Amino acid sequence: MFSIKRISAVMCAGALALSLGACSSKETASTSKKEEGTGYPTKAISVIAPSGAGGGWDLTARSFTKVLSETKLVKQPLTVENKPGGGGAVFMAEYATQQVENNDMLFVNSPPIIINNLKKEGNSPYGYNNTTPLAQLTKDYGAIVVKADSKFKDLKSVLEEVKKDPSNLTFAGGSAPGSMDHLVSILPAYKYGVDPTKIKYVSYDGGGEAITALLGGNADVIGTDASSVKEFLKAGKVRVLAITSTERLSGDFKDVPTAKEQGVDAEFTIWRGVFGPEKMSEEAKGYWEKTIDKLVQSPEWKKEVETQGWELEYKNGADFKKFLEDQESQVQQLLEALGMQK
Repeated sequence: MFSIKRISAVMCAGALALSLGACSSKETASTSKKEEGTGYPTKAISVIAPSGAGGGWDLTARSFTKVLSETKLVKQPLTVENKPGGGGAVFMAEYATQQVENNDMLFVNSPPIIINNLKKEGNSPYGYNNTTPLAQLTKDYGAIVVKADSKFKDLKSVLEEVKKDPSNLTFAGGSAPGSMDHLVSILPAYKYGVDPTKIKYVSYDGGGEAITALLGGNADVIGTDASSVKEFLKAGKVRVLAITSTERLSGDFKDVPTAKEQGVDAEFTIWRGVFGPEKMSEEAKGYWEKTIDKLVQSPEWKKEVETQGWELEYKNGADFKKFLEDQESQVQQLLEALGMQK
């Protein structure tokens, strides 16, 4: 027979076990909640293309956000915003002063982030040192382009015309004087012995606007990135006279000779990368470096790069920053040769 005391002891032990079980459940739930995390990112991410629609920055930003969303590598909404002005310099001034800790705003850029900071005219006091370089994604090349019905059939015919009278033709590009499209436009002429300061260059806010100017007869020649004219080439609206690559490209550009093939030693590589704010948190920086590393290895990204006519060339944050330091020295030398350094 159970005594009252024993029954009481058993009941107490049972109650204690239930109590401990309940505590354990609460702790598990709490731990689970912590593991799920409420860390970065917690809200929508803006990816800025500091140009108008249709150019290389715009296409890169849209491809980047599209594949990140499609692969579900980023759960938060991703939006692309166009903020044109000064070949990227206007946005850079805002970003480096007003968005210095905004982890939820990234932007894409290319050599202009270096060029704008080093050139004399329209100089920007801000450069890649006012950002957190996250990754290089791709590389592209410059292209010298005319309308499909232009009298110019090759690069030499344009250069001969410019040599006779540098003001005879209007060159255009989607960036400010002294910036990337300007350098692409005048580099072949400079290498051909023409004074680059005599060439008439008109700047537009983005490659898309420059192509519109060409097709509308407001420019004779444009210097831009090859990928941004791919669809116009396929549609038969433009003729690409030369590519500034070391070797002839494949695909849609397989029939386009390099400048070097035509006896003009003008090579120019256009990289594109992603940047965060200068005072980006370590958590946000780590998140993006891991996420972009997964992105570039995905088959979806590789397919997108091929579709856009780019070449995949990935560098992580540390390698990208080192590359930018090296590129800065090269750009400084080029601007000095052209008399455009600050």
